[in-house]
Amino acid sequence: MTEHKDSGLGDKIKGTISKIKGEAKDQYGNATDNASLQAEGKIDKAKGEVQQKVGEAKDRHNH
Repeated sequence: MTEHKDSGLGDKIKGTISKIKGEAKDQYGNATDNASLQAEGKIDKAKGEVQQKVGEAKDRHNH
């Protein structure tokens, strides 16, 4: 199976990973009253959302 060079799959995968990491940091920061870790988690989740949207846009553009 060949994948088009500009496929959004890689961006969507990176986005999912960032969201999972961000959620873990957010939850751990919340549980340990670590506000900076919690904030970092929220940033990672937002970054993941953007990466997923970029991947979706690439897929729409290529179809």
